Amino acid sequence: MGAGKSSVGHALGQRLNWVFEDLDNRIEQREGRTVAGIFMEAGESGFREAEHHALTAVVEELRAGSFRIVALGGGAFIQQNNASLMKASGVPIVFLDAPVEELWQRCCTQAAASGAERPLLRSQHQFHELYEARRKAYLKAPLRIQTSGRSVDEIAAEIAERLALQPMGIRTEQGEVE
Repeated sequence: MGAGKSSVGHALGQRLNWVFEDLDNRIEQREGRTVAGIFMEAGESGFREAEHHALTAVVEELRAGSFRIVALGGGAFIQQNNASLMKASGVPIVFLDAPVEELWQRCCTQAAASGAERPLLRSQHQFHELYEARRKAYLKAPLRIQTSGRSVDEIAAEIAERLALQPMGIRTEQGEVE
């Protein structure tokens, strides 16, 4: 949370002329309720099941030739079934990293600006513990990009360069070439 997945994903999608998608949005559309609603009604295990189904669909689309940038929620990659699925798919996986204190500040600023209540922002200590617990899994991503003090465009450019990604023809919302 706060690493810049959505901002960088949008910028990278624009740079490459690829579709950007947040996996949580796909989950909400598929389930017909918000992520918070899924957690309330089905618990974390119900959400993780829905998340895995949505990720499986995305991976199948990518294997079929769809070009898109997908931002995963903070807990998606730490689930072994998701990490295995992504690794087996061969799709590039990027970990956007920053010091936990900077992530905390970014999240607090975003929450204040949007007026959204973020349960993980109730305790800085809890936020730090979650970061440390998840970071071990994140470090298994093949590409790690340091985002601290950098602009969104600069980070997107580095990802494109390091993965040798080139802009493609015009893409539809489904990620198909027109």
